[in-house]
Amino acid sequence: MNAAERATTHQTHWRETLDRVMARVEALPSYRASGRITRATGLVLEAVGLRVPLGSACRIELSTDSLHAKARYAEAEVVGFSGEKLFLMPLAEISGLTPGARVLPLGDGGTQTARRFPLGASLLGRVVDGNGKPLDGERSLQDVPHAPLATPPLNPLARAPIDEQIDVGIRAINALLSVGRGQRMGLFAGSGVGKSVLLGMMARYTKADVIVVGLIGERGREVQDFIDNILGDEGRKRSVVVAAPADTSPLQRLQGASYATRLAEGFRDEGKNVLLIMDSLTRYAMAQREIALAIGEPPATKGYPASVFAKLPGLVERAGNGEKGGGSITAFYTVLTEGDDQQDPIADSARAILDGHIVLSRALAESGHYPAIDIEASISRAMGAITDHAQQHQARLFKQHFSRYQRNRDLISVGAYSPGHDPQLDQAVQLFPHLEYFLQQQIDERADVAEARQSLSAIVGGGK
Repeated sequence: MNAAERATTHQTHWRETLDRVMARVEALPSYRASGRITRATGLVLEAVGLRVPLGSACRIELSTDSLHAKARYAEAEVVGFSGEKLFLMPLAEISGLTPGARVLPLGDGGTQTARRFPLGASLLGRVVDGNGKPLDGERSLQDVPHAPLATPPLNPLARAPIDEQIDVGIRAINALLSVGRGQRMGLFAGSGVGKSVLLGMMARYTKADVIVVGLIGERGREVQDFIDNILGDEGRKRSVVVAAPADTSPLQRLQGASYATRLAEGFRDEGKNVLLIMDSLTRYAMAQREIALAIGEPPATKGYPASVFAKLPGLVERAGNGEKGGGSITAFYTVLTEGDDQQDPIADSARAILDGHIVLSRALAESGHYPAIDIEASISRAMGAITDHAQQHQARLFKQHFSRYQRNRDLISVGAYSPGHDPQLDQAVQLFPHLEYFLQQQIDERADVAEARQSLSAIVGGGK
């Protein structure tokens, strides 16, 4: 290459570089708007001087220790407005906020915020917070694909039907409460009855390409415990864990649940079968209640504002099957029943929008019966579409025998029962030890669908 050619190449390189810089400069707004903080009360900050859409992200300038210290910022989201005032909620607890602090919008109308959530296979094996930032101390996720948090709803007529059973590795569920691929199930339980252990068993034993775990509003200690002792090394390799513990802001808890669902949607769109575990849906509802009450929304049902009951189906409906021939999201949501009250408003609302519910009994847990599934109070609404008539008949017989024994348990305990008067009760009493053994399972024991069906047939017969 002679001198003239080198000069031409050099000029071309600089011209291309200059064009790229000019394109970036032209894309910037001609001015940068900013507002200021006028009030800070409780969880909510009030700002004036900005016109940005609801849901947009902003940065709040915080005071520094000296004039030469590096500027500090806190991120917040617009959660409401009244006239010219914006209501902001910070994503984390902030210190150093002063009256009149500057508020700067992130991006144009929140579009930059919409692109800041990392997605894809690079997150497998990782633990991130509700903002998509790593919690495990490993490499940054800046170079992985990013996508908006919100997605357009699927056309319900375009969704593939639930017609295939998924193996969750739990004998009682596989045989009596069969779960279909793309089904959304609720796990209803009070505190300390073994729901986390049951979720961990499902995470390890369920046949799914990817597992997405959302730990929302739980104790920080339980996050590490779930990852190390319940999920395990094998489960973690094909999992993404989104953790927004109880000490994070309600906005971040809300965002963590949406982000976990968005991750599952991303894998589903790639054609993968995803298992989504959300612990818990109740903490998600409580986070929305905190935000709604803080911005002045009146409470409606037992202290829950109406927006809470609008948010729940918006989150749950994003799971499920994709379009025919595509991937799926099979979801398990835990629902905390305060005082074991099954008529709690969140439990009642969740039961109405989910495709079935598994109820865990405190009485069974206290008697050492694990998993403590109350088989009489639990149901899978998709079981009729994914199992044959023989299994459905066997499951009904099993529940009838179990229920008949439970109704007469007090008479049997005090010795008032005598065989020969009720043939059906006699059969239930004879079978009960086998029924009870069938419903129990060790944490390290896996029972696939074939084994569960075989054990069920051995107890109640071959069916019709």
